[in-house]
Amino acid sequence: MASEEKNQSNIINSELNLNYNKYIFADKPINRFKTKPKVEDISTKLDELRNEIEKIENCELKKNASKIVFSDGNNRSKIMIVGEGPGQKEDQEGKPFVGDAGMLLNKMLKSINIERKNVYITNVVNYRPPNNRKPEPVEITKYSNFLRKHISIIDPKILILMGSTAMESLFGSNIKITKERGSWKDIIVNNKNYLCMITFHPAYLLRQPENKKYSWRDLKEIRKKIDQLNISL
Repeated sequence: MASEEKNQSNIINSELNLNYNKYIFADKPINRFKTKPKVEDISTKLDELRNEIEKIENCELKKNASKIVFSDGNNRSKIMIVGEGPGQKEDQEGKPFVGDAGMLLNKMLKSINIERKNVYITNVVNYRPPNNRKPEPVEITKYSNFLRKHISIIDPKILILMGSTAMESLFGSNIKITKERGSWKDIIVNNKNYLCMITFHPAYLLRQPENKKYSWRDLKEIRKKIDQLNISL
């Protein structure tokens, strides 16, 4: 009888050992609330923003323009350029900076070894102002809401504001571009901080070529910061 009980005990112990080997034990608690991270699609968000702007109502700019001018370039770029608004050529082609100012912008970028296709470009207002006039304060304010969304979607490491309109859209109208250009600034957009450089608009430089020397200084500072931040272009 004692021999039989011993055999049964050995069988039970053997089964327990076999079952024990089926499990892997860790000294960390199991995370039972794992969720798959959501990957935000930049292109989809940009399409949604574009559609939102196209549905805008009571806008004199939209009434006088032939089409929306939304953006150009690489939407994954860490360099974002913001200009003023479309001119006649931009209104025809539906892309920003394709006229004479655009040609100068391309040369400016190339002077610091940047190809236009490797940056992201947009404007404060997305429809051509009548007779290429400067956007009015109420228009700048209205479209700055879209611009802020635009910046958040692209999420650049460096934001370049070209011209007083771009500056006013994010910093207000109580400052002068002649005093503010050329130095790095921090700006908060939708609760996130962005590194920003204010510089002259290429269209202004075409009218005032003697000020190109200041823009050249700004460009060199931009190139230096790109290298410091190890931004790939």
